[in-house]
Amino acid sequence: MKKILSFTALIFSLSFCFSQEQIIVNDVPMIKYEVLEKKIQEEKDVLLVLNFWSTTCAPCVKELPDFMEVNNKYKDSPKFKMLLVSLDRAKDKERVIQFIKNKKLTAEVILLDDIKRMNTWIPRFEKNWDGNIPVTIVYKNSEKVHFNDGEMTKTELENVITKNL
Repeated sequence: MKKILSFTALIFSLSFCFSQEQIIVNDVPMIKYEVLEKKIQEEKDVLLVLNFWSTTCAPCVKELPDFMEVNNKYKDSPKFKMLLVSLDRAKDKERVIQFIKNKKLTAEVILLDDIKRMNTWIPRFEKNWDGNIPVTIVYKNSEKVHFNDGEMTKTELENVITKNL
């Protein structure tokens, strides 16, 4: 009986440890620009890394493993948050969910279902953004402190975070 209890405890503790790294995604919220803007404003006392990407964008997919390494390094800090904003089409939501699972994305992912109004909301994020992705915008206390147009290396991302955290 003692061996069974010990074995059960071991299995439970191992499953708990592995569950901390396991990516379980059942849904990705689809939101409009105004909801995202409100989310940014609500992140007070936080360094928010906002990455705009798509499953069909090769440079986006290439930089995501580095972003996940950085996210995993800082995710326990109450002063840090990473939010991945997918610009995939709403009809491709299932593909996005499968992509999150396959690539083991650990940061929060949302689907910005507002493609038709891109010319309205893109300049509200950054007047110099031409609409290409990937794009990373970093906010500190809801104020933009960094804009990166194009692929970002792990070192560049960590430098921006270290400077502003």
